[in-house]
Amino acid sequence: MTAHPGFSVEVAAGVAVLTIDRPKANAIDAATSAAMGEAFLGFEHDPGVRVAIITGAGDRFFSAGWDLGAAADGEDFDADYGVGGFGGFPDLPGRRTPVIAAVNGMAVGGGFEIAMAADLIVAADHAQFFLPEAGIGILPDAGSIRLPRLLPPHVARELLLTGRRMSAAEAAHHGMVNRVVAGAELLTAALDLAAGIVASAPLSVAAILDIGRRTAQMDVGEAMTAIKNLESYRTAIDSEDAHEGNLSFVEKRSPVWKGR
Repeated sequence: MTAHPGFSVEVAAGVAVLTIDRPKANAIDAATSAAMGEAFLGFEHDPGVRVAIITGAGDRFFSAGWDLGAAADGEDFDADYGVGGFGGFPDLPGRRTPVIAAVNGMAVGGGFEIAMAADLIVAADHAQFFLPEAGIGILPDAGSIRLPRLLPPHVARELLLTGRRMSAAEAAHHGMVNRVVAGAELLTAALDLAAGIVASAPLSVAAILDIGRRTAQMDVGEAMTAIKNLESYRTAIDSEDAHEGNLSFVEKRSPVWKGR
């Protein structure tokens, strides 16, 4: 395990687990966010990391979002949060490493926005998600954009406009989270999802993320045409791993991925 000011990272079996650890509420200031960004950027260049999990220390808060204590000390709302934006990975350019949010407690404001930006979400059964910004006179920037894309629009607007808390069960009902489990089983469930990704071809995983980003606003016909010209698409389907996948299927064995 590698400890950093405000978080720690542990890597095993192709999975990096980044744990936010800033008592009392795992709130994040600009310096911590920037350091998290460097960690996530490092995962992109580390062949030993295929998937990243982000979670919080303890069982009360995943993250309370922006550190209002830092704000009171003069940190600006528009501070530089680092290469990956607030939380380290949401705005990381060309990210190829899937991120799983293991939401161990309350995901508040920017903490909820971090969870929304993840590719998969596993939630403890006591977790709650809410955006209180409108009630304190500020705005949930990323939340205003991402939440209506993850929930039915009227439900999303209710949460945005009122700050109502959404339970893990309600989030699962609307398809926003992949799993809801007992708190003691949270990391195990996240690692189980991560293992499924690690078993997939790395170039295929990277291409799927890239296609999703680049075609999100296109209709299906336009997207189908566009993907044929994407470097990530061509790289994956023309790779040694594509041949290995077919060969291993015929030979009834597990594939051995090379990432090329």
